[in-house]
Amino acid sequence: MTPIPDARPARSPRRGFLRRAAALGAAAVAAPAWIPAAALSAPGRPGANERVILGFIGTGGRARQLMNHVPEAGRIVAISDSYQRRMTETLQQKKADWKTYARYEAMIDAEKLDAVVVATPDHVRVLPCIHACQAGLDVYAEKPLTLTIGEGRRLVQHARKHKTVFQVGSQQRTMEMNRFACELVRSGGIGRIKAVQGVCYTGPRDYDGLPAQPMPEGNDWDRWQGPTAWRPFNHALQFGWMAWRDYSGGEMTNWGAHGVDQVQWALGMCQTGPVQIWPITPDASGKVGMRYANGVVVSYELASGPMGGAIFTGENCKIEINRNKFATNPPDFVTNPPPAAEAAVWEGAGWIARPHLQNWLDSIKTRQLPSADVEIGHRSISVCHLANIARLLGRRLRWNPDAEQFVDDAEANTYLNRPRRKGYELPEV
Repeated sequence: MTPIPDARPARSPRRGFLRRAAALGAAAVAAPAWIPAAALSAPGRPGANERVILGFIGTGGRARQLMNHVPEAGRIVAISDSYQRRMTETLQQKKADWKTYARYEAMIDAEKLDAVVVATPDHVRVLPCIHACQAGLDVYAEKPLTLTIGEGRRLVQHARKHKTVFQVGSQQRTMEMNRFACELVRSGGIGRIKAVQGVCYTGPRDYDGLPAQPMPEGNDWDRWQGPTAWRPFNHALQFGWMAWRDYSGGEMTNWGAHGVDQVQWALGMCQTGPVQIWPITPDASGKVGMRYANGVVVSYELASGPMGGAIFTGENCKIEINRNKFATNPPDFVTNPPPAAEAAVWEGAGWIARPHLQNWLDSIKTRQLPSADVEIGHRSISVCHLANIARLLGRRLRWNPDAEQFVDDAEANTYLNRPRRKGYELPEV
């Protein structure tokens, strides 16, 4: 396994583990030698003091699914959300007595956490992730990881500085079917790649004014908007945020975070990106083409197809990679596929994440890179942002993936970051 890149010596175990170990040591001296069964470990059931103590930032629909999928190796003790009603509903739904916090900073300060799961909307995801890194916590952040390319690089720098075990919620990175298929393409198993086709994921819409509506009780609208421009409250903004450029990149960064990530993985481009991007058809949801330095061209042009992957045409075979599955033409091209049981662990209600969360929790213990490390998440979603920028500008762009800058294009470079409201600035590294 790969250790977390950092020039410093490996740090000691999480502060929370040390605190609890010290407390147990003191208790052993002062109390009778009796330990409750819940504190003892057993096969498949870690003891209470071996579990990773978690806080959740964000309690919406995806956050609640993740709560259901937390393995036995993790234990949730607190949740935070700027909308009190969501937290109340979450406690009722989960039949839990977790502590609740309107401000995640207060939760980080008050609770003896080892790690946090950040499942907020896209526009307010990076700042709590950075604050968690600064607090010495490990992080699981939902995808799409960022709203801009610039904030993504800042996040990676903080994660590396603080040696954070940082998992991005691109769960296909832990799926064996996807690993096998991407490795097949990357290793030359289908021959020289002649074409790659992905879905034309739709982009976001620009805010054009909506009427103010009554504010739901207990809803901190100012905090929900975070670094973005202040808008009057409207239900369509807060609960349909993925449609708006202020808060998201649309389906290009939602499903695209999965599909584009598989393209990056299969092409062996996880640490880089394309060198040219251009709109094939006009408008904010138009088809987009990209070329990588090795000459491979990827076209996001399909009206329907593998939302969680792409179609790779090689000299010897065509393969369609999708979530937790792949198909080849000719059908019998692969003679040694992973057993069906590898795919079965991902089937069930909701978007299954338990094995991906387990990979993160295991990595916390070993201090190794998880399967969807922060650099991988940043690079994959950067490609999605590049597609949306090319659509906005309506022209061919040249990209330097090492410098993460557009080449000789000052206007395009203005889209790498966005203004942030006072109080929501990103900390310097």
